[in-house]
Amino acid sequence: MDPRAALLDAGERLIAERGVDVPLRDIAAAAGQRNNSAVHYYFDSRGGLLEAIVDRRMNWLEDRRMGLLARYETEGTAHQIRTLVAMLAAPILELICTAQVTHYGRFLEVVRAHPVIADARRLAGADRAAVRIIATRLDAALPQLPPRRRRQRLETMTTVMFALIADYERALEAGVRTADPGGDTAEIIDMIVAMLTVPVLHATSGGA
Repeated sequence: MDPRAALLDAGERLIAERGVDVPLRDIAAAAGQRNNSAVHYYFDSRGGLLEAIVDRRMNWLEDRRMGLLARYETEGTAHQIRTLVAMLAAPILELICTAQVTHYGRFLEVVRAHPVIADARRLAGADRAAVRIIATRLDAALPQLPPRRRRQRLETMTTVMFALIADYERALEAGVRTADPGGDTAEIIDMIVAMLTVPVLHATSGGA
């Protein structure tokens, strides 16, 4: 295998299993590299490795989401909450149900708050247009919520989505569940939509 690809695979798996601070020498060893500095050679740093792992998958996800946006625009459903959530979650689930991708859901759960990944400037890039469009439309699709509560739910949605996908991925690996992309995806989307749209039960003040 190409050494760089092997490091990406090993990094994705070990970070998912052991956390973002897993020793880089362990990643190099898992990738079949005798040189403990292999990660630095190919990616400059731990942050560079994280970015490369995310970008490798995200480029495919971005293309998939752009295709879904075009499809749902044609169908007239591209502004509906459930459709918007589906465009975020379904491509990740589609990806992890392939034989070649076994740890990406758990990797995302681990690194989602890491400064290298969470930097808002990443979302502003031209290569993240689909996610940016979906996020903007989700905000507009929740006018019934006070602004602060809406922001809170949209921020929490990412945490919930990655946690649900990671748990699903663990269940697949453990053999507790058999992949059923259609039914499993629908259930995860329903849970996320319910979290976003549940009515505010207590009065708030100050636009909260």
